[in-house]
Amino acid sequence: MELELNFAEKATVLVVDDTPDNLSLMSGLLKDTYKVKVANSGEKALRIAQSDSPPDLILLDIMMPGMDGYQVLQYLKRDPATRDIPVIFLTAKAEVEDEKMGLEMGAVDYITKPISPPSVMARVATHLTIKASADFLRDKADYLEMEVAKRTREVNAIQDVTIHAMASLAETRDSDTGNHIRRTQFYVKALAEKLKTHPRFSAFLTDYNIAMLFKSAPLHDIGKVGIPDRILLKPGKFEPDEFEIMKTHAALGRDVIQIAENQLGMKVEFLTMAKEIAYGHQEKWDGGGYPRGIAGDAIPISARLMAVADVYDALISRRVYKESMPHEKAVQLMAACKGSHFDPDIVDAFLALKDEFNAIAQRFADSDTDMQKKKKQLDLQSGAED
Repeated sequence: MELELNFAEKATVLVVDDTPDNLSLMSGLLKDTYKVKVANSGEKALRIAQSDSPPDLILLDIMMPGMDGYQVLQYLKRDPATRDIPVIFLTAKAEVEDEKMGLEMGAVDYITKPISPPSVMARVATHLTIKASADFLRDKADYLEMEVAKRTREVNAIQDVTIHAMASLAETRDSDTGNHIRRTQFYVKALAEKLKTHPRFSAFLTDYNIAMLFKSAPLHDIGKVGIPDRILLKPGKFEPDEFEIMKTHAALGRDVIQIAENQLGMKVEFLTMAKEIAYGHQEKWDGGGYPRGIAGDAIPISARLMAVADVYDALISRRVYKESMPHEKAVQLMAACKGSHFDPDIVDAFLALKDEFNAIAQRFADSDTDMQKKKKQLDLQSGAED
């Protein structure tokens, strides 16, 4: 885009002076080159400047009855709609201190009377050219900012759709429902917001990382796509060998996300967090979890948050092979696992948020239709195995 300053459409100059002869003189000087508007008071000048057709430049007298030129300039500079209009003082006040005051207040130039017509025309043209350049750059910057914001929204939307498509693929093969994804997202976010000022977590739980947690949380069980249906859809307790296969979903989840990242050929921050969650959310605070059996702070914070969210949701959710547990009982069981299954401080945050967790569960509750679909899926699987 090239800058064009040829003023194909005449610029508009507003002349403000309480003396009719001065208005007539300036109008006659300017009219062949510019559109000219006149105002015989500061109040009228402000009305014109704040109208739907503001001037491109203002020639402003200082000594006027009522609102003087300095006051007019102050009002113009306070208003975002008029603060960028260049103002040239055109006045009989010729003292250096007067000029200094005018320029410090924001005038772009200071012309004393009696005027030199060639000088006035040259200075008006100069400041209109400067304004045109500034307007062009400002419009260009606004356009680029809007384009960046638009592209960012598009990228985020693509990420979100991709994440939910991948997560939903895992959920269609599991006995859980798609609402489990939404519930755990909001549980994790609530816990993170609660703990963001906690000394143990504040360095990690920045606003940015909390947003990344929310974005990546749906991928916590993506590894279930690699678990055989005979195990994944089994409506009962796993045999030891079956459980060993089931436990591999944590590593499978990490690996499938890593493969996706490798395909991109670059490191993606929210996928890094997604890998942590997928691989670590089955670990336990006391070291009794899987796949690595790590304990305490060795477990990533993101995975510790997901562990609390995931287990609570499993307890309160109805499945084709079990009834849902009442919220109050689930809270008691979660509290009993403080320091064993879960990070103690995260459990404390959960207990403080128990009513919010319950509200989230109600907001994204599973419908009877969801459960009927899952039961039909299990029935079909059982029939295939028979």
